Amino acid sequence: MVPRKRFPSIAMSSKNISSFVKHHFRHFNAATLVDAAEAYKKHLSGGGKMFVTIAGAMSTAELGISLAEMIREDKIHGICCTGANLEEDVFNLVAHDHYVRVPHYRQLRPEDEQKLLEKHLNRVTDTCIPEMEAMRRIEEVVLEEWLKADNSGKRLFPHQFMYAILKNGKLKKSHQIDPKDSWMMAAMEKNLPMFVPGWEDSTLGNMYAGHCINKQIKNVHTVRSGIEYMMELSEWYTKITTKGTLGFFQIGGGIAGDFPICVVPMLHQDLRRDNIPLWGYFCQISDSTTSYGSYSGAVPNEKITWGKLDVKTPKFIIESDASIVAPLIFAYVLGL
Repeated sequence: MVPRKRFPSIAMSSKNISSFVKHHFRHFNAATLVDAAEAYKKHLSGGGKMFVTIAGAMSTAELGISLAEMIREDKIHGICCTGANLEEDVFNLVAHDHYVRVPHYRQLRPEDEQKLLEKHLNRVTDTCIPEMEAMRRIEEVVLEEWLKADNSGKRLFPHQFMYAILKNGKLKKSHQIDPKDSWMMAAMEKNLPMFVPGWEDSTLGNMYAGHCINKQIKNVHTVRSGIEYMMELSEWYTKITTKGTLGFFQIGGGIAGDFPICVVPMLHQDLRRDNIPLWGYFCQISDSTTSYGSYSGAVPNEKITWGKLDVKTPKFIIESDASIVAPLIFAYVLGL
């Protein structure tokens, strides 16, 4: 039994986000949010590092507003994300004012969806990404980098090409949000280690394939692959855990989480590096249902059987909406 905690008065709870959350979030998923945030802080204060994985459409949900500050404040030390999240933060950076919100999206008819298509508005739940102002604008700039690398025989990872277009300043005149709210900008400035498995399953990945098909890009391997990302991740994980454990904070499910968490059993079972520590903290925000056989919905203890987590690893699963939960945890960790 866990004894009930004494909480501050309601007057105290309104002073900041952290005290509000501690006062009001006492049970169920809400209580787990507080426990996970406290354990996140404890992990960092004990000398550990944190790895964050980002699935879904969190960049379009403008997670960058809180995530960028976490990166700047060294609360995040590596990221694994989908190709969509990699690019959509930059889409938002340059085309924010052209996005269209559709709050009545649940009532849209097929004919309404067709009208959005005809306006080159690609819908993600209640938000439409403008093709010309976002996707094509980025394609034009990143294509220059792809061609330059292709012609010189240089090979880079997807995130390195994105870092390059943010660094060279060619997009600066197109910024439509404060760059401090772009998590990719913060990651570029820190040269944050990043891993993007399955990048071809993204808008820019599709565009890259098109340029390879029409022979504008001669070497399809100019953009480095997921296998190479795993090789990079294995070496980075081995190095970063020499001085402390690495935590795993998973937003959503799918390849963004499933790909990197496997690096530990690979190091142990395939490379026989028995001295490598397991993940030192685990938290997942998910609405996936375990009983459906979902990998993304698997309870943390299942990962013990795969050699990913230890019996004593702090483990949390928050079954809720990541667009609500993640910013609150980040604010808590930042002491806001």
